[in-house]
Amino acid sequence: MDRLDTEYDVTCPCCGSTLVIDAGLRRVVRHVEPERADKPKLDEAHRILAEQKARRDALFDQSVASEKTRGDALSRRFEEALKQAKDQPITKPSRDFDLD
Repeated sequence: MDRLDTEYDVTCPCCGSTLVIDAGLRRVVRHVEPERADKPKLDEAHRILAEQKARRDALFDQSVASEKTRGDALSRRFEEALKQAKDQPITKPSRDFDLD
């Protein structure tokens, strides 16, 4: 791409990318990001995808196990509350309406 006389390059101190600024337009006309050092290689793609799949499967299995034990815990709490309700005497509730 041909450069104009009014264009100049500025390197961003934050991210290291190169900004091409046109002085006549007073705006950025092009932004070029630097190459990342930790950019994954194409031949490692299969391994990366396999690791991500294993992580997703592990999280799903953990979620399924927690849902199974959640039902058991809720039923246990219900049984305890039912036993407590059987032990308490049945009383007629007092309402303000009944007192008149």
